[in-house]
Amino acid sequence: MDKSWDILLGEQLGRLRKTTRSLRVAVMGIGHELQGDDAAGVLIARHLQSLLGPSEERLVLCAGPAPENCTGALRRFEPDLVLMIDAAQMDEVPGTVRLISYEDVTGVGASTHTLPLHILASYLTSELGCEITLLGIQPVSVEFGEISPLMRKVVPAIAQRLSIVIGGELVNELNNGWLAMNTSAASLVPAGAKAPAAKSELGTT
Repeated sequence: MDKSWDILLGEQLGRLRKTTRSLRVAVMGIGHELQGDDAAGVLIARHLQSLLGPSEERLVLCAGPAPENCTGALRRFEPDLVLMIDAAQMDEVPGTVRLISYEDVTGVGASTHTLPLHILASYLTSELGCEITLLGIQPVSVEFGEISPLMRKVVPAIAQRLSIVIGGELVNELNNGWLAMNTSAASLVPAGAKAPAAKSELGTT
């Protein structure tokens, strides 16, 4: 069975902590708030800002549809890891969450961004010398309008889990017998309800 995204992220952070005295993690919430579920990344970052207290080792940015505008803030912060959060067309059940390495980012972002994520990831890697990872969430739709009811439930759940993983509490949870968050959003969909299919016209970068 494949490991869930939060376990994979926890393992990545654990590996990085062994190579640096003070691990610096930057989170970028990416997306357009008027394009349906493409708002997920920005909304997760906003939730995360309220869940994580101030820290010199964490930076959470609501980057919107033009994440390249945040490169200056990232350069000043000097992160060891940049975690990009975005709606991603992965041909999965809506609400599915995947952790994707920057080498595999090509073709999974939404079409509303001014700069393809794989180009941004390559630029940040070369400029900052840090690791880049994408947390992708399969949307219901990225058409103009409000975020879907499913994503309204998924967003705070992901933010809560991220606050635990980034806060370094995941190891303690696992030792105490806690289970990882499921890769799918099935547990967030009301009993008997069928998750809606992804719109076929969703674009990619």
